[in-house]
Amino acid sequence: MLKQFYQIFLFIMVLIIMSQNAAGKDLTIGTQSEPSIDPHFLYLSTNIAYSKHIFGRLVDRDENGRRIPDLAVSWNAIDDNTWEFKLRKGVKFHDGSEFTAQDVVFSFERIPSLPNNPGSYANSISGIVSTEIIDPHTIIIKTDKPNPVLPSQLHNAAIVSKKHAAHAGSNDFASGKAAIGTGPYKFVKYIPGDRLVLERFEDYWGNKPAYKNVTFRIISNDAVRTAALLGGDIDMIDNVPPASVKLLEKKGVSVFKHPSDRVIFLTCDTVRDQSPFVTDKDGNPMEKNPLKDIRVRKAIAKSIHHKALTQGVMEGLAIPANQLIPEGWFSYNPDIKSEEYDPQGAAELLKEAGYPDGFGLTIHGTNNRYVNDAKVCQAVAQMLSRIGIKMKVETLPKSVFFSQMPFPKQAYSFWLLGWGNAGVGESSKGLLTVVHSFDKQKGTGTYNGGCYNPRLDILAEKAAATVDEAQREILLKEAMAVAMNDYNPIPLYTQYSLMAAKKGITVTPRADEQTLAMNARPSE
Repeated sequence: MLKQFYQIFLFIMVLIIMSQNAAGKDLTIGTQSEPSIDPHFLYLSTNIAYSKHIFGRLVDRDENGRRIPDLAVSWNAIDDNTWEFKLRKGVKFHDGSEFTAQDVVFSFERIPSLPNNPGSYANSISGIVSTEIIDPHTIIIKTDKPNPVLPSQLHNAAIVSKKHAAHAGSNDFASGKAAIGTGPYKFVKYIPGDRLVLERFEDYWGNKPAYKNVTFRIISNDAVRTAALLGGDIDMIDNVPPASVKLLEKKGVSVFKHPSDRVIFLTCDTVRDQSPFVTDKDGNPMEKNPLKDIRVRKAIAKSIHHKALTQGVMEGLAIPANQLIPEGWFSYNPDIKSEEYDPQGAAELLKEAGYPDGFGLTIHGTNNRYVNDAKVCQAVAQMLSRIGIKMKVETLPKSVFFSQMPFPKQAYSFWLLGWGNAGVGESSKGLLTVVHSFDKQKGTGTYNGGCYNPRLDILAEKAAATVDEAQREILLKEAMAVAMNDYNPIPLYTQYSLMAAKKGITVTPRADEQTLAMNARPSE
């Protein structure tokens, strides 16, 4: 009788455990990227995604890039240069303290002042000249000129606790000491190179995530990450390698796809007369930088076989691009024509520019940031080799790559980069950050290492300060056309956002490619 009782007891316990897992108790995500726990350190969309678990922001975006309230419940333009934000009442930080306008002002002051930051978030608050606290839940923000996209721009400015982050460095965030936010998850533990552990914040003001305990397992290698999912060690993965999609689906794993807002492109150093990774074919430095010649850049554009990249390297999970914003988004310019693949025409252009035998060039890129980034660099190098350019390929971990790319280091001559447009939902931020010339005071050109076109600078700045949407779109389209006619940057494709999860889990992939535990839930 007693034995039977224990058997029933164990059976019930198993059912309870199973029901807890089915209800979403634990979730382990295999992710490609190492996090920065400090939400103001190293501007990368992957770091922004991590920060959304722990920290709120005034304005957020949904999975389709649409603007939604977060810590601000409403915002209103009082005049062209003045915005009023009404903050959400009753919001608690993870330590139980109340969120107020003082935390917003403190966060905005901390962002540009963080020392030794290889990728500043200053762009997220650029143009703000003053903040005024009207009451604990009302704040007035003044800008130096009209800024119609300010609410969207603030999407990347995480709000930290003044109480805990004052005098705190990035190490204090990594240890958890200062990682006190208002987000849906609380910091539990971070082991660099291994994992980030989070726990659901039960006093979160919004909808509670489905999973109570979340662990991000950092597995940068695509094959290892995929094998871990197939082996049952983890529940879901991000940045699914396109070559693995069919295998995963064959094994019963669900793959979730969404067209991304990110355009992948090539950038040429057209600023310096001598560029560090441009050589003659014997490897000697050149007196004159051929990338400054538009005929050479046009030759590079003509040598790119977009179909081979999108259907071959990217396994059909990418769409050819001819500008820095995907088709269908605000400010996309339909009049810009795609450059046709024409290796013979490219070789003739090189000859016309004075390089009939080509020259030497190294392409730099990441090997753990974008889908198949290292393979794409190899493919581009092979295409350029066919027109006589002697290519080398050097791919680096993203932390190393991005620390060396921007001004003043400007370490590369020719490189692969990507830009997501969901931050403001139009091309203005991309034009100002990636193509506009570097200007620390203006906060422009943060990720520009080699483009310079004064006309584009003027158009992009004018567009960004134009409140009238129709007029702003005209200016943005014109600015984009200038950049594309300059053949710098050279667009390649728009990639897909790919997530995969084991049976029983549903994931909503996002246009901004962010990996959020809040977008996962038990399947119905």
